[in-house]
Amino acid sequence: MTTPPFDDCPPGSDVVTPYDERHFATYLRLLDAAAEAADWREVVRIVFELDPEIEPHRARLVYDTHLSRAQWMTEKGFRDLLRASRN
Repeated sequence: MTTPPFDDCPPGSDVVTPYDERHFATYLRLLDAAAEAADWREVVRIVFELDPEIEPHRARLVYDTHLSRAQWMTEKGFRDLLRASRN
């Protein structure tokens, strides 16, 4: 599975953005890995194709910010999707 091009930090918007929509699968992969207590370094290698040995700070930033956004989607962002599906 190929990850769409990604920013180091996803948007911090209070609504679901086009970036989020492109990364739904990425967010699901991160949530699944977190639920399985997978090592973040392995996840960032597989999902983002980043080497945490070469770019440790960037790899951790990408992982943490995208996982946080994925969690936001499950807590709040899904409401935007539900509203949009009703229209």
